[in-house]
Amino acid sequence: MRIAVLDDYQRAARRFTDWDALDGDVVFFHEPLSGVAAVSAALAGFDVVVAMRERTPFTAELFERLPALRLLVTTGMANASVDLAAARRQGVTVCGTESVPHATAELTWGLILSLARHIPAEAAGMREGGWQRTIGRDLHGRTLGVVGLGRLGSRVAAIGAAFGMRVVAWSSNLDADRARAAGVEPVDRRTLFSQADVVTVHYKLSERSTGLIGARELSWMKPTALLVNTSRGPLIDTAALVEALRAERIAGAGLDVYDLEPLPADDVLRTLPRTVLTPHLGYVTEATYEVFYGQAAEDIAAFHAGTPLRVLNG
Repeated sequence: MRIAVLDDYQRAARRFTDWDALDGDVVFFHEPLSGVAAVSAALAGFDVVVAMRERTPFTAELFERLPALRLLVTTGMANASVDLAAARRQGVTVCGTESVPHATAELTWGLILSLARHIPAEAAGMREGGWQRTIGRDLHGRTLGVVGLGRLGSRVAAIGAAFGMRVVAWSSNLDADRARAAGVEPVDRRTLFSQADVVTVHYKLSERSTGLIGARELSWMKPTALLVNTSRGPLIDTAALVEALRAERIAGAGLDVYDLEPLPADDVLRTLPRTVLTPHLGYVTEATYEVFYGQAAEDIAAFHAGTPLRVLNG
């Protein structure tokens, strides 16, 4: 059994589980693979592939080009970039893993605080021999707008309340009673964007939610407001965000996710002022990787034994 572990950018996958216990030859890919031709060439002959979230799309065309593939394991229990029906047609079992609920919520607050207190700029200034250059924004008494009050949004909202913020939330299917029970004020979309001092996005990406935040929503925001996205890049219209930042219609943005990942070296987002950019670190923690890779190995062993676990396309 030949096993490919994709997108191991930090060369860390090997240390998070006992791959040697599997009955197979494990190969780790440390660079991103791009395009059906390149991916199919690299993975030709592999029986099992372990994919890291949505980094490598598995389309119907790709499955057709991988006749040896029998098992695809994706980290997490949902992966919008895997065509589950196509996998089933090709006889490929797709299994998932659990994940930890706290990691992305914690990074969200890292971005919020970095923006509000200008931490990256001040840290860089210290290394250059400088001293105080900026004046930070207070969070206490301000309004946090949470777009999507699910598992992650609820955690972010609770932390906002702990900071002494008023917390409001909106989504297309928000349960108002559940929101109030969590100490969150349900509001309509325009109210959230127009009143929030910090808007943070925690929404599931779909055809309907792509471009959820566009020029209209950005125009509703205060010129002093901050926007943070640790969910999925396409939820925000990037062109509209670039224009709003350049025109100083909003005060700043903290981004961990992008339309195309890895973000190209020449992407305009890398040049914009008043931004804090991180390379999709939301889930990249030791605890998460222990679950991801540990359960990926469990999935492989169970499939090999004829009793697959956590099947997503059964």
